[in-house]
Amino acid sequence: MQISLNGRSAIVTGGSKGIGFAIATRFTASGGDVAIVGRGREALDAAVKQIGTTAKGRVIGVQGDVGTVAGVQGAYDAAMAAFGKVDIIVNNAGTSATGPFENLSDEVMQADLDLKLFAAIRLSRLVWPQMKERRWGRIINILNVGAKAPRAGSAPTSISRAAGMAFTKVLAGEGAPHNVLVNALLVGLIEADQHVQSAKRKGVPLEAYIAGLAKEIPIGRFGKAEEFANVACFLASDAGSYVTGTATNVDGGRSPVV
Repeated sequence: MQISLNGRSAIVTGGSKGIGFAIATRFTASGGDVAIVGRGREALDAAVKQIGTTAKGRVIGVQGDVGTVAGVQGAYDAAMAAFGKVDIIVNNAGTSATGPFENLSDEVMQADLDLKLFAAIRLSRLVWPQMKERRWGRIINILNVGAKAPRAGSAPTSISRAAGMAFTKVLAGEGAPHNVLVNALLVGLIEADQHVQSAKRKGVPLEAYIAGLAKEIPIGRFGKAEEFANVACFLASDAGSYVTGTATNVDGGRSPVV
């Protein structure tokens, strides 16, 4: 299937690395213009350069912390200045912070909500009026399978992501009459730098670390960020025009909940 994003413009938060980077690469290769948002200038510049090697659309890097009101506003303003409109947002910012509940402080919980939930709420609120006016919009919230099936010791991430799933459903119901489609994609185990760092912390070889976790995945392997990005690109395009209000697992069958 040939998927085109020609004439569409997007914001991808957490877009300089991992899944966000793969989504931005796929979007621009499909003709879309993309503003990737991240905290580090060096990583952003490197990502923009690499994405540009396959891009048919434009790509810009916007430095900012979307866990703050100012960071979200700055990302929106930069995209509007560059592209004149925003058709698609991918709320992807956030790391997998987990630990025992008894160690969960108010500060840690609030920081997680700011980055993973309030960033999505604030950015969606900014783009909402123009999407409704043009009767075309796509909002994709990147969550994880813990939103549906939280495990012990998975706070604060599973709590924030579960709230993100509820937010997705609320927004989808309000956007549907205006052709503003809102969906969530739930991450399972995807090849990413966070697993490299986890293996280092545990003091085990990366191959052994991955092999151990892969036993939990029916398909037998970690996913690739590019595979995840393909699903996001479908939902962002006209090809996904009858899909809204869903929370789709992209996890090789790992989640116990459909």
